[in-house]
Amino acid sequence: MKREIKRRVILTFPPQVVQMPLTYRLAKDFNVAGNILRAQVAPDEVGKMVIEVSGALDRVEAALLWVQAQGITVSLISSEILIDSTCVHCGLCTGVCPTQALTLQPVTFELQFQRSRCIVCEQCVPVCPVDAIRTGL
Repeated sequence: MKREIKRRVILTFPPQVVQMPLTYRLAKDFNVAGNILRAQVAPDEVGKMVIEVSGALDRVEAALLWVQAQGITVSLISSEILIDSTCVHCGLCTGVCPTQALTLQPVTFELQFQRSRCIVCEQCVPVCPVDAIRTGL
């Protein structure tokens, strides 16, 4: 039985490979699913993409090695967003969260954090007025 894994990575594309059909190649050549969480890609410019790859451990590793061989920089996301008890539930962080991992509960107006939606873009960290949000391992 093969071990299935998920890895979130940041891919940085040089301009000459931005138009490569990356997710298609991951699926077809490696049987790896690529879920794009966030992307900023334009022709003839450096591109960045946060992607969650999932599949058999050996296939994911082979796929990421192939991606690197194409001249694309692969950075593993190894940290996570942490919110401590000093949070005052002001909601400022919810306005900058691109994936809606941070929301205010509609009745109590308390901050809700859905870790599974978080892509660790860290946009919430500098907007917190009480420094209750930080990154950690």
